[in-house]
Amino acid sequence: MATTAKQSPPAREPSSAGNAAKASSRERLLDASSALSYRQGVGVGIDALCKAAGVSKRSMYQLFAGKDDMLAAALDRSAAGYQALVLPPPDGPGAPRDRLLHVFERLEQTALSPDYRGCPFLAAQVELKDPEHPASVVAARGKQVLTDFFRAEAVRGGAAEPDLLARQLTLVFDGASARAGIGADTLEGLAVTTAAALIDAAGIAG
Repeated sequence: MATTAKQSPPAREPSSAGNAAKASSRERLLDASSALSYRQGVGVGIDALCKAAGVSKRSMYQLFAGKDDMLAAALDRSAAGYQALVLPPPDGPGAPRDRLLHVFERLEQTALSPDYRGCPFLAAQVELKDPEHPASVVAARGKQVLTDFFRAEAVRGGAAEPDLLARQLTLVFDGASARAGIGADTLEGLAVTTAAALIDAAGIAG
């Protein structure tokens, strides 16, 4: 009786389950880092972050070099969303003065939330102190986007000194967001009118 040769089992296709699990764990850690660092400060511990994310410390260290790396990644991921929250659409309509004031109108609106803790980029920079920290580098880049927007609209609006106006408006934004973030002041009507005075003084018409 002839014997049949044993056939090898079919080769398994690479499973994406492992990669999906890693991606899910990474996203949960970034979510936890964004939320807890914003509410409690960048000093929040790894144990608390991992617990909030439902991810083990061992898995966390497989995904990130450490907490600093994770905080930087969380800030970087949130940058586009935060900028969309405060900035008008890049190709949107509006005169330069209106587009500049839009930022401060959005700031006043977001500051009304009981969960508001100020600008996340500024808060991270202030707490970390070290400008070379990975998260500080990301935060500085996020803040530069705002200043660059102010300058671009100042140029478009014919400001005599667009660089100066951009710096002034950044100063107002950061000061207002910090004051509101610590509950020291309310911004209703204050941020917009202060920014408007600077914009008008720079010669940008409505």
